[in-house]
Amino acid sequence: MASSLSRFLPNPKSVAAKLGVDQGAMHLVEAGLPQQLTELGWKVQFDGHLQFEDIWTEIDPPIGNLKNPRSVSRVCEHVSKVVGEHAKNGQLPLTLGGDHSLAMGSISGTLEEYPDACVVWVDAHADINTAETTDSGNIHGMPLSFLLGIGAKVEEFSWVKPLLQPHLLVYIGLRDVDAGERRILREHGIKAFSMHDVDKYGIGPVVEMALDHVNPGRKRPIHMSFDVDGLDPSVTPSTGTPVHGGLTFREGRYICEAIYETGCLVALDIVEINPALVDDQAAKKTVEVGCALVRSALGETLL
Repeated sequence: MASSLSRFLPNPKSVAAKLGVDQGAMHLVEAGLPQQLTELGWKVQFDGHLQFEDIWTEIDPPIGNLKNPRSVSRVCEHVSKVVGEHAKNGQLPLTLGGDHSLAMGSISGTLEEYPDACVVWVDAHADINTAETTDSGNIHGMPLSFLLGIGAKVEEFSWVKPLLQPHLLVYIGLRDVDAGERRILREHGIKAFSMHDVDKYGIGPVVEMALDHVNPGRKRPIHMSFDVDGLDPSVTPSTGTPVHGGLTFREGRYICEAIYETGCLVALDIVEINPALVDDQAAKKTVEVGCALVRSALGETLL
């Protein structure tokens, strides 16, 4: 089924998994995700955990108010190269993280191979602050501004090419957006479906409207970047920046199932699982949901 649906992958049953720098991603592997994907008919190449302990122990003072800029940049640049290589080999890169700054690397790698790809970003947050608009200085709230080439240039991130076009980005699940981000979304005409839209129309119509905007005719490759805090904290309690009023488990799975059904998925990120933040039972629940999202995006169906 996966093979017949894939429009862009020369080797449509091959997935390459790369883990981010925190321990949350490893919990997905320990929960049996590679075996689960194998049972779905995928040939899984597991690259292992990124080893960057030396980077994170280096002195990395802020640039302006950007926190850990050199460390984040070096990790994301490496992710970009790895994802790009797997994409060139006809594999589907699966990036498990880690905070959402990783998407700066994974999407860069996708766009090198698929320059016409669109991005479906599932998240409670817009992650499109610039160096000028960010209050926190956390780069995981900024990856899309770098990918779009918005805001002042930061030399440390000069490797990030502004390959993503605003009309090829769509959000699903937003509910915590900074004032500066709202202004950016309006100024650049970026399409976003908030939880208000999900409540008003239902998840099925929202996904169709989102895809119609970035991928009319379903002719473009899709990179889906899924932050588990897009789901309600009752579903994924073990995440760094939970926001109440989010997507249900079924709504999250539906998004993944619908993207798979297009046959256009060429890359997937699942990020922001952090088991260290809560008790073991809540962490286990979040990891199980993360595995379910990956399986749904790669072809698992209810029947």
